[in-house]
Amino acid sequence: MNRVQRVAFRLASVAAISLCFSVSAIQGQTETTVSPTSAPEAAKAPEADENPFAATPAPPLPPGMTGSDANDPRFKLTPGMYDAGEASMGMKHLLLLKKPDAFQLGATDPDDPKVEKMVRQLGVGVLSKMPKPLQIVIAQLAFANSDLAFQGNHLFQGNFYGVNIYDISNPSQAALVTSMVCPGGQGDLSVYKNLLFMSVEMPNGRLDCGTQGFPPEPPPPAGHEKERRLPAAQKDRFRGVRIFDISDIKNPKQVAAVQTCRGSHTHTLVVDPNDRDNVYIYVSGTSFVRQAEELAGCSGEAPSKDPNTALFRIDVIKVPVAAPQEAKVVSSPRVFIDARTGALNGLSNGGSHGKDEEKKPADTDQCHDITVYSAIGLAAGACSGNGILLDIQDPVHPKRVDAVNDPNYSYWHSASFSNDGTKVVFTDEWGGGLGARCRPNDPSKWGADAIFYLNKDKLAFASYYKLPAAQSDTENCVAHNGSLIPVPGRDIEVQAWYQGGVSVMDFTDAAHPFEIAYFDRGPIDPKMLVLGGDWSAYWYNGSIYGSEIARGLDVFELTPTKFLTQNEIDAAKTVRMPELNVQDQQKIDWPAQLVVAKAYVDQLERSQALPAERIAALRKAISGAENSHMSKSKVAKLSAMAPSVENSAAAAKSPTDSARLHALADILKHPSA
Repeated sequence: MNRVQRVAFRLASVAAISLCFSVSAIQGQTETTVSPTSAPEAAKAPEADENPFAATPAPPLPPGMTGSDANDPRFKLTPGMYDAGEASMGMKHLLLLKKPDAFQLGATDPDDPKVEKMVRQLGVGVLSKMPKPLQIVIAQLAFANSDLAFQGNHLFQGNFYGVNIYDISNPSQAALVTSMVCPGGQGDLSVYKNLLFMSVEMPNGRLDCGTQGFPPEPPPPAGHEKERRLPAAQKDRFRGVRIFDISDIKNPKQVAAVQTCRGSHTHTLVVDPNDRDNVYIYVSGTSFVRQAEELAGCSGEAPSKDPNTALFRIDVIKVPVAAPQEAKVVSSPRVFIDARTGALNGLSNGGSHGKDEEKKPADTDQCHDITVYSAIGLAAGACSGNGILLDIQDPVHPKRVDAVNDPNYSYWHSASFSNDGTKVVFTDEWGGGLGARCRPNDPSKWGADAIFYLNKDKLAFASYYKLPAAQSDTENCVAHNGSLIPVPGRDIEVQAWYQGGVSVMDFTDAAHPFEIAYFDRGPIDPKMLVLGGDWSAYWYNGSIYGSEIARGLDVFELTPTKFLTQNEIDAAKTVRMPELNVQDQQKIDWPAQLVVAKAYVDQLERSQALPAERIAALRKAISGAENSHMSKSKVAKLSAMAPSVENSAAAAKSPTDSARLHALADILKHPSA
């Protein structure tokens, strides 16, 4: 293998197991964005029998950019699978539930026959040309934990090999209820009433959830190794969205399987407030387009050759709640279209960090993830080369109303709205999930969050946020999935960073976000990058749950610090949701409880929005009402304080403090225990 071939091999290898890049990279059928720093690293590309995931030092920082902090205690944590060193601030780790045995590869030796068997089932490349260390990483990917969904006292954890369902009625003693083996990756999940939805993208997925995959593809003829080849058409292959009936939580039953041309990398549950009989699924397909022989109507041609191409669109599935077996694709919105010219490929990345300036910007032809916020009628799409804003008032026909790009962004991955709908946090999955992208020399603007203001359906850049602690060369680390923590009066998001751990960010001031809590482990392996870390970190009804890719399920609770008081934590716990699919964002409303009032008082003290004597008087009056079990006289005293608080709101120096004062006054007027 000459140097050019070695470089190409290394790039293909890195792309092949990126968690959230298209599985087409594994198959080698379509173009896949690779890390912008691949070129410097490729200069040291290994021979075929070397390990392409051995620790590789980061290249020097570009001029004018800064990296993550190597003095942070998280940087030097000791390695290990289950005994790695840990560091935390403002978070307590309550529990790690290990993966069930059925979701473990069961092999640590690259020469174990299980490794080759799994790689063959995935239909990945030519084994004779694949280094053994790469084979085991790909085999591990087939058992990786992915996203989470919640309903009542149950947590649903997706996995490339199926789903695990846990009882979280007592979070610190969470327990497995049932496992369902059903390979196909990524296994992203949503839940609605008695229905569970699962994304399937990889070519080993079968209609019957079988584990055998399909016969391996024959090796290409000599001299044709680099040509694109689709896997042979199979009548039993499934790529799309599975639907299960979970009325019997211990025995989920597949009731529908809706095929799509590119499979489903992720999906978004959409509930139309005006349609109680149906739910909708927005399908984000990022993989190769299957051939028409396998699914009629599929075309992977450029728009200039085929205006019906399966590229440059999302798919919308309509699911009758009472008859889910009738679910079907009802529209395929062209969300990237140029409204002036009608060109389907109307958006491009406009360039990305580290790229060759002479290279033409790449067209955006896919969404990785879409977060809908039905309460405001909008969705935020993280769509490979762009962040887009969609009007979803007609959920079957979403329409793009704005789009942004960023020269510091490599791959727009996911999005979250602030609760009031005035901000959007987008993430950049630079490196695809398996790259070490939080090293001291990795720029803090790359692989980060980008926070945008949202006003009148227009996005305007505010700032970046990146995990502040440096990570090692063997820790896959980049911005990934998170959710809001319902602390009243503040915008706070908990977020997973793969082996960078979990970070809690305050973005109340969008121009100056900062970390207020974290949890991290040392690398799984000190010498090579092993797939692991938290895929998702979500708040649900008082606890934080992390989907740990290699190990299992993490459970955390917040603890008070100078950045977050116990009153604020307790106020967040007053918000209870019967169901949570993070990409179907729900508006948060707080009860008029005195603990919520105490959280506002703590915030007003922190920001010095009220003088100390008024803070003390408010606390004394609230405590008196609580201790009196809400006696009429004490409640009347609270009500009497409300007008002066309202007056202070009008004179507040910041809109944030004004809003807090108004909210506090409302509770004082009509408090509940």
